[in-house]
Amino acid sequence: MARPIRCRRICSTPKYDCFVPYKKKSTEQVFVTVDEFEAIRLIDYEKKTHEQCAGQMGISRTTVTEIYERARTKIANCIVNGKTLCISGGNYKLCDGSAWKRCGKKCSKAVQ
Repeated sequence: MARPIRCRRICSTPKYDCFVPYKKKSTEQVFVTVDEFEAIRLIDYEKKTHEQCAGQMGISRTTVTEIYERARTKIANCIVNGKTLCISGGNYKLCDGSAWKRCGKKCSKAVQ
């Protein structure tokens, strides 16, 4: 029997949820989940290691690597083939401020 999927902690929902190729009217959509987006944001944008990303998201390093690789494949598909990238869904929960020591942000939700 497979282990139950653990809920992934994310800092906030993405500001933008869809990216469309310039001057392309009708295009196939590729969906990236919010937890996949968070892995890309933490690793590529914030330059965190997979271990740091795992701690912040509350999951194992191997799970982060799987999520990250899946997201990169989808994003590459969109860039190479001119497909629309949409961000939605996934198994996640918004951070309640309890992970502020891991992310280094003193968000308004953090318990001080």
